[in-house]
Amino acid sequence: MPAPLIHLIAGARPNFMKLAPLVRALRADGRLAWRLIHTGQHHDQAMSGVFFDELGLPPPDVSLDCHGGSHAQLTARILQAYEPHVIADRPAACVVVGDVDSTLACALTARKLGVPVAHVEAGLRSGDMTMPEEINRRATDAIADWLFTTEPSAAAHLRREGHPDARIHEVGHVMVDNLLFQIDRLEAGDAAARAAEAAARAALEAAGAAAVPAGRFGVVTLHRPANVDEPRQLAALMDTLGQLAARLPLLFPVHPRTRARLDAMGLRPAAGLFLLPPLPYQPFLSLWRRAALVLTDSGGLQEETTALGIPCLTVRDNTERPVTVDLGTNLLAGTDPARVLALASQRLDALEAAPADGAPVRRPPLWDGQAASRIVARLAEDLLA
Repeated sequence: MPAPLIHLIAGARPNFMKLAPLVRALRADGRLAWRLIHTGQHHDQAMSGVFFDELGLPPPDVSLDCHGGSHAQLTARILQAYEPHVIADRPAACVVVGDVDSTLACALTARKLGVPVAHVEAGLRSGDMTMPEEINRRATDAIADWLFTTEPSAAAHLRREGHPDARIHEVGHVMVDNLLFQIDRLEAGDAAARAAEAAARAALEAAGAAAVPAGRFGVVTLHRPANVDEPRQLAALMDTLGQLAARLPLLFPVHPRTRARLDAMGLRPAAGLFLLPPLPYQPFLSLWRRAALVLTDSGGLQEETTALGIPCLTVRDNTERPVTVDLGTNLLAGTDPARVLALASQRLDALEAAPADGAPVRRPPLWDGQAASRIVARLAEDLLA
């Protein structure tokens, strides 16, 4: 009897980091066959292609080449492009991760064709229905058969929404699986680790930041529309970053959408604020894991900084990852630039008074690097039953 076939859906940059541990777990378990479907939502080399190489992902079995346009246009193109592959393969399950448009589009396609859906990172809620990601999360969870959660609040949300316990599986976090795996590689100093360190140094040199001392810098990422699309907000945040950079050098790998806004407005960085190009996963990790402070509006970076015990300020008014605030090192700063500046200054005061070096890292429950193994075991047991 052939092994049950599952589809693994990759769309945007965070998906690749979450799928890599699942691929490793599937190979180790051996009970399920799988195909990797790349929708193309992130399709350029800087935001997509290089991740397959450095994360150890094989080339996609299928590339749908769907990218660009509005949320509705992209979702519709993925629905159309993925449908023939579901019909041809009749997979035993479709596994989607995260909350991007590819997640919802492929889940909808599969479910309407009678294929069960597994949602990895289910149950996260920000409560902000102006965020496309929040809509994608809620809609995907509504039709998923397996709901794999990363933290207790996610399971609580799902139960409040009426999902039966039999579908909810608290497994930990595949993003943390990948992070710990990649940290081990960097610590081992293999060829890939040396290449990542060299790429990070080259980016710093190109930005004029080669002399920034290890452990005495901050890292910034900003890409959400609320922070970068409105000119006054972006200008005010750049001014805030400039004031912080006078105290602590800041390294800012700039997302393409953010770079486009900065260029259009003619905004130039203040002294001590160094703009870098988008970095592949490993070179970026080799930078921020040594940072004194991270300022971000990324969901994943809130979690990764918590896993490594690095102070983080989230430049958003809400978070769908409250465990990073309750148990981790994350502080929800909001989007008011004055408040961001005040809280960042307080964090720097605290770090200077009592450096965090050597403090034990407290990770949330099940953030132990084994989430992917738990997910694959659950799917294999259910699909082979």
